[in-house]
Amino acid sequence: MKNFIIRYLVRKKRPKKVGVFYYKHKEEARVLVLERILFWNKIYNFKYGRVSIKNQKTRWGSCSLKGNLNFSYKLIFLPSHLVDYVIVHELCHLKEFNHGANFWKLVSDALPDCQKNKRELKVSGAKYASIKKVGGK
Repeated sequence: MKNFIIRYLVRKKRPKKVGVFYYKHKEEARVLVLERILFWNKIYNFKYGRVSIKNQKTRWGSCSLKGNLNFSYKLIFLPSHLVDYVIVHELCHLKEFNHGANFWKLVSDALPDCQKNKRELKVSGAKYASIKKVGGK
């Protein structure tokens, strides 16, 4: 019984298989994201923590309470204006950790057409998100 438990725990710690496609594009996405963060943060001058590129299934980006920014590697497949929208959106969460009026005011300071970008990302974003699924080759 003891050996079974040890084998079970060891298996649980193994990382999930992630496709070659993700690793192929991860660094390209990191370069793009860092470049755009530096560009847009000149407007806001927010302090942020770690920037991570992940294989997120349902999000283009996220911001943690600690100020860490996470982005999907699939951003590299989006048109540049939508990449900028995602970057600005997450940067603004560093000051407003919600989607209230103050948050949207911050976003629109840099991107006056942010609502149009939001709708476009919602409508056409699924097309870009399905380019390669987790574990794809």
